[in-house]
Amino acid sequence: MTILTKTLKGAAALTLTAGVASAACEDPIKVGVLHSLSGTMAISETTLKDTMLMLIEQQNSAGGVLDCQIEAVVVDPASDWPLFAEKARELLTVHDVDVIFGNWTSVSRKSVLPVIEELNGLLFYPVQYEGEESSKNVFYTGAAPNQQAIPATDYFLEELGVEKFALLGTDYVYPRTTNNILESYLKDKGIASEDIFVNYTPFGHSDWATIVADVVALGEDGKQVGVISTINGDANIGFYKELAAAGISADDIPVVAFSVGEEELSGLDTSNLVGHLAAWNYFQSAESEANDGFIEAWKAFAGEERVTNDPMEAHYIGFNMWVNAVTAAGTTDVDAVRTAMYGQEFPNLTGGTAVMLPNHHLAKPVLIGEITAKGQFDIISQTSEVPGDAWTDFLPESAVLKSDWLELECGMYNTETKTCVQLTSNY
Repeated sequence: MTILTKTLKGAAALTLTAGVASAACEDPIKVGVLHSLSGTMAISETTLKDTMLMLIEQQNSAGGVLDCQIEAVVVDPASDWPLFAEKARELLTVHDVDVIFGNWTSVSRKSVLPVIEELNGLLFYPVQYEGEESSKNVFYTGAAPNQQAIPATDYFLEELGVEKFALLGTDYVYPRTTNNILESYLKDKGIASEDIFVNYTPFGHSDWATIVADVVALGEDGKQVGVISTINGDANIGFYKELAAAGISADDIPVVAFSVGEEELSGLDTSNLVGHLAAWNYFQSAESEANDGFIEAWKAFAGEERVTNDPMEAHYIGFNMWVNAVTAAGTTDVDAVRTAMYGQEFPNLTGGTAVMLPNHHLAKPVLIGEITAKGQFDIISQTSEVPGDAWTDFLPESAVLKSDWLELECGMYNTETKTCVQLTSNY
C-alpha cells in the first residue's frame, strides 16, 4: 500500500466556519486508532482511544493539519494479539490511514511490527515497554527500562532499603524481558540470586492467594521485601485485593507497579493500598499549567469522573509531535514525516519539554508516585528529563548496541564491530 500524500485543491480553496478545514482536501487525513475496547486490556486501552478522539477533535477545531480535517478510524483488536496484526493491516490497506496510534502490551506491538514494516506504516506506541527493539516504523513515546524500571529499582534499594525482591509479572514479553534486565541489574548491585523471586501469571489471572503467601514467606528471615510489578490489565484488581485480604501494607511489603495508573486505581478500593507505589513519567497530580489545561479539557470531553494517566500523556506528546512533523514536511508521507520527527520538541505535562531522539525514543522525566486514599498519586520523586535507551546497558549482548535512525540509519548498530545488524520483525 502507498500512503497517500494529502494535498490541497488550490482552486477549491475557500473559507469555511471555525472548526472546519479552511480548504477542500483531496482526501481527509486519516488517523488509525488501534486499542482494545473489549477483553482483558480494555480496562487500560479504552481510555487511550478516547484520548485520541479528544486530541483529534481539538486539532480539527484548530483547523486540522495541512488545512485538512483529520478523520479517526477506530478498530477493536479485542485484546487478541494476532488480531492486532489483522486490524493494523486493515487500517493501512482498507482504510488508507496515514498513521496509527495504538497498542498497549508488547505482545500486541510485536504482532503489529511485521505489518507496519511491510507496508511502511507509522506507529506511535504510548506505553512503557521492555526495550530491546528498534524499528524505523515505530516511535516509542512510552518509557524504556532506563526511564522507569531501573530508576524504580534504585528507589527500592536506596530509599526503602529493600533487600529481597519479588518480580511479579503477566506472562508475556514485556514482563519477562524487563525482569531479565532487572535480575541482571540487581545481581550487579549485590543482591543474591536466592533473594530474587520471579513469578509469571496469565492475562486475567484472579487467584493470588498462593503467590502472595510466597512473597510474604520471602521475608521470614526479617529482610525487607519489595514487589516490582509488571502485572498488566484487570489481573491487578485481584492482586491488590489479595494483598489487602492478607493484611499486607506498604510498610510491610511495598509494591512498585509499572502498569498501574490512575485509570486502573479508579476501579479499586484504594483505602488498603495507601503507600504502595508506581513509577511513570507522568501523574495526574503533576503541578503545571499545561497539566491543568489538559485535565480540564479531558474532563469536559469524557466526564468529570474520568482521570488522566501516563500513556495518555504519551499520546498527547506523540500526536502533537506528529502534527508538527506533518506541518514541517508539508505532507503525511511516512518517510518525510519520519525525517521531520527527529528533534521535535513539545511541552510535556509535568513542566518540562519532551524531545524526540534519533533512536525514536523521547527524553522524559522519571516520577515515583505514592497511592493516596483518593485514588491519586502523591509524587515523591521526580528527575529531570532522561533520554530513552532502546538497548539496555545491563545485558551484555545489548550493551554494545545503539539505535540511530538519523545519521547511522540503523536500529541495531554494534559499537564494537562498527556494523549494522540487519533487523527483522522477529527481533
